[in-house]
Amino acid sequence: MFNNTFNEPKSRADGLQLAAVIGLMIVGVLFVYSATMVNAPSGVWQQFRELPFRQFVGWMFGQFFFKQIIWYGVGIAAAVAVCMVDYHTLARWSYVGYWGVIVLLFAVLVPFIGVDHGSGARRWIDLGAFQCQPSEFGKLGFILALSNFLSRPPEELRSPMIFWKALGMMALPFVLVMKEPDLGSALVLIPSGIVMLFVGGVPKKFLVQIGATATVLAAIFLVDILFAPPNWQIKLEEYQRQRLMVYFGKDFAPANASPREKERLRKLQWEKSYQSRQALISVGSGGLTGKGWLKGDQTALGFLPLGAAHNDFIFSVIAEEEGFVGSVIVITLYAAVLFTGIRIASQARDRLGKLLAVGVVTLLFSHIFINIGMNIRIMPVTGIPLPLLSYGGSSVLCSLIAIGLMQNVHIHRKGY
Repeated sequence: MFNNTFNEPKSRADGLQLAAVIGLMIVGVLFVYSATMVNAPSGVWQQFRELPFRQFVGWMFGQFFFKQIIWYGVGIAAAVAVCMVDYHTLARWSYVGYWGVIVLLFAVLVPFIGVDHGSGARRWIDLGAFQCQPSEFGKLGFILALSNFLSRPPEELRSPMIFWKALGMMALPFVLVMKEPDLGSALVLIPSGIVMLFVGGVPKKFLVQIGATATVLAAIFLVDILFAPPNWQIKLEEYQRQRLMVYFGKDFAPANASPREKERLRKLQWEKSYQSRQALISVGSGGLTGKGWLKGDQTALGFLPLGAAHNDFIFSVIAEEEGFVGSVIVITLYAAVLFTGIRIASQARDRLGKLLAVGVVTLLFSHIFINIGMNIRIMPVTGIPLPLLSYGGSSVLCSLIAIGLMQNVHIHRKGY
């Protein structure tokens, strides 16, 4: 019996997780299409089918939903490639990957390399065919490298020096992503790192210390943002400060402002809260079963901004058109991905596999919680994409590679 167990061929992929991922990709294509084609004139498909083939293909390549399908294809190919290599082999190259993405995070800060899309944030590198967002790849590089670092013998993890090195591995990409600035992408590194430290076996006293320190710093940060005079405030991009003030309901206008200044700042506050208000209206107006696919008024009438509906606020589009039922289906698909990820971690053959799976699950959960939270206004707007649903090449590619890493751990769980 034992010989059969230890000689068992490599296990198959986790079917439930793959089914949930496929379901999310189908939903993603449908609602990226809805968010970007809702105002297309009737008969648009017939019109373009009558074009010469080359022109029709050119039109298709210009549509967000079709580019999303292409990125799904590229991401699936990358995930399959990741699954074909034992994760121990990948881990041996993890530090090379980590320092590679650190170089990219430095590069994106260089004016003639990094691209600014008008928001004041330099987050992309223009590669011609597509624009790479290094922070997305930085998350994967960080998880793979930290998993490898923490998979050392448990007694070594009791050393304070090992703990501080692990924090340094987390702090370096965090600071670089914050410099872009991209607060949301920087923040999701923290829960991933902390959970991996806990699962890895770092002494609890170290985690309690860092938790207490983080809590005090967060409290000081919020008090500073909300109550400190302008000259005393922590340096943040103005749009980041405004998003936090909108979230906490803090009046933009100081008490000593003139009536004209108060009027101007309150008008600015109304404008800055526009997206979150419209997203919440979209979610609430869907009711139980929604208004129907391609029938969302918020998107069709331009209340939910077209530039954000297909990426950061895709969940609002789904909630309006498919209602509470559609929202629950999406959350159920995500729950299937996350809980199968936890199961994969529990069945992993070693600590490296467990840390990889836990890191990916925590990263995906952080993205899902923050994005859906900002759509229903329990979280501030941060520009975090919804994995596999939001439009975006780097996000889709990295999400599918992350799924591939979990499947890799599952496939090789019995490869003794």
